[in-house]
Amino acid sequence: MQLRYSFRLYPSAGQRTALARAFGCVRVVYNDALRARETARGAGLPFPKTGELSKRLITEAKKTPERAWLGEVSAVILQQSLRDLDTAYKNFFDGLQGKRPRMGAPRYKSRKDTRQAVRFTANARWSITPGHKLRLPKIGDVTVKWSRALPSLPSTVTVVKDSAGRYFASFVVETGPGEVLPKVSPELGIDLGLGHFAVLSDGTKIDSPRFLRRAEKRLKKAQRALSRKEKGSRNRDKARVRVARAHARVADARREFHHQLSTKLIRENQAVAVEDLAVKGLARTRLAKSVHDAGWSAFVAMLEYKAARYGRTFIRIGRFEPTSQVCSQCGVKDGPKPLHVRVWTCPACGAVLDRDINAAVNVAKAAGLAVTACRARVRPGLLPAPRGEAGTHPTPQPQTAR
Repeated sequence: MQLRYSFRLYPSAGQRTALARAFGCVRVVYNDALRARETARGAGLPFPKTGELSKRLITEAKKTPERAWLGEVSAVILQQSLRDLDTAYKNFFDGLQGKRPRMGAPRYKSRKDTRQAVRFTANARWSITPGHKLRLPKIGDVTVKWSRALPSLPSTVTVVKDSAGRYFASFVVETGPGEVLPKVSPELGIDLGLGHFAVLSDGTKIDSPRFLRRAEKRLKKAQRALSRKEKGSRNRDKARVRVARAHARVADARREFHHQLSTKLIRENQAVAVEDLAVKGLARTRLAKSVHDAGWSAFVAMLEYKAARYGRTFIRIGRFEPTSQVCSQCGVKDGPKPLHVRVWTCPACGAVLDRDINAAVNVAKAAGLAVTACRARVRPGLLPAPRGEAGTHPTPQPQTAR
């Protein structure tokens, strides 16, 4: 399988200028190709092929005074820009045909976009120097903060500048079957929520870090300072970067939490089951900020690809499974319950159940995992005596005289 590894880049002032030039050239070629195809579509003509666009917008355009500066960057990143446009059109048409989730048509890129990226393939002859720097064509040797070793030789590298003004090198590597972990016996069901980020079928409750809620005061102060700056001024640009960096810190902390938790669960369990949540629907309710702060979709995606990487089993059950309505002890369905009901008593067997732990156990059972309702029972409930045992005590009791 293919994995992506990202590392922080620290380009010099000249290298930042060269990267800005590369971002601009890639954006211009992409917009020119999109304009050519939209013009052909408006005229009722077939879309021009990628080879024709490459010859007209890159090879011939370099010879004109208006586009001569395209020769100052690597030709590979310009070709990759055309391939990115092909991918955008393919995803758009596949969404219309129901082959994938629907997405919008390709849009023009703006120089005011806060995120910029260029991709170098093996044809660009980029390399990692003996001094552990990243050598990029027509840019130079860029300093990289290597946090770990790459498992194999990368096939491509993408240089990204994010909204906070940080630069990253994103490598695509191919991993083999050597990373399969030894088999273990535990199997786990996970119930995701807002009060607790995750409740496991073994009774463990993982608190929600609430990174966004904890950083709201700092974000509010930075956003208020941005709103007071004059539009178009340098001070406004600096304030915008400060806001972006504050949000980036929150996103990085959330991502680190997701990675640590997902790796721990995958390493310690042979199979993991989660419920397919309607995150988009929940994000349209009054709980939208808390839903986005939790980041369930990113966490579940990490569980899925790490399970495939390490030879574990990942199961996603349907969102309409009544995990919160069924007793994990006897299997009787008691009907829906309001959210404020956190503990409920089964009317059939009398078990007093924790709502979240009971749901996690039911998630595991619905996925067919061999789990027991461990710690699902909070305390034994009071049940009426059977009819055969009701009445007087079978042993005669001594009578006392008045």
